[in-house]
Amino acid sequence: MSDPTPPPLPPPPPATPAAGRTTSVLAIVSLVSGLLGWTLLPVVGSLVAILTGHFARSEIRRAPESFEGDGFAVAGLVLGYAMVALATLGMLALVLFFGGLAALVAMAAVLG
Repeated sequence: MSDPTPPPLPPPPPATPAAGRTTSVLAIVSLVSGLLGWTLLPVVGSLVAILTGHFARSEIRRAPESFEGDGFAVAGLVLGYAMVALATLGMLALVLFFGGLAALVAMAAVLG
């Protein structure tokens, strides 16, 4: 008698990588620099994060089939710009505080 079960199927082909996209090195540098801008290197890290973030987004837009990591670049940009904005506001507050203090001392000297 013959066996009613069909012959086994061949194994599936191995999975291929998704089109060979790699994460942009500039995007990773932007994210790491943005984090460093909030911890160890406030000014330099933030400026590097902003520059490399823009370069990374440009690189990813030029060759989207080769590079990914736009989220890393955007995160680095946000961290960099936020640190620059807070540093600017902090410097403005210091100038206004000490300018007001100097004006108060000058008025006190004039009045009495």
